[in-house]
Amino acid sequence: MYEHKKEPLLPFRRFLRRQINHVLVGLGIIGASLGLGIAGYHFLDKLPWIDALLNASMILGGMGPVDPLQTAAGKIFASVYALYSGIVFLVVVGIMAAPIVHRLLHRLHQAETKSKT
Repeated sequence: MYEHKKEPLLPFRRFLRRQINHVLVGLGIIGASLGLGIAGYHFLDKLPWIDALLNASMILGGMGPVDPLQTAAGKIFASVYALYSGIVFLVVVGIMAAPIVHRLLHRLHQAETKSKT
């Protein structure tokens, strides 16, 4: 997927394409996670769709719930979803940052190799 350290640096246009693909994957994960949260709040705590969207968005964004939860199932779901959201945040940041970090390390390795010769 990524070029080896002995290969030349990827052309900028191809790097941009790679970065866009990684961002799209990250956004897909966020969208699927948001959908999971909306469904959970709607079906387990009987929140209206718009309130379920608000609560899921706030939890996924790290802000916390808005509406008080009424059912035990809703409270359990909210606690699991909050933990899941924290992990998803880290994974998505890693996915979106991977091409940039790889390019930086690749460039630094090339500069180090040139200075040794």
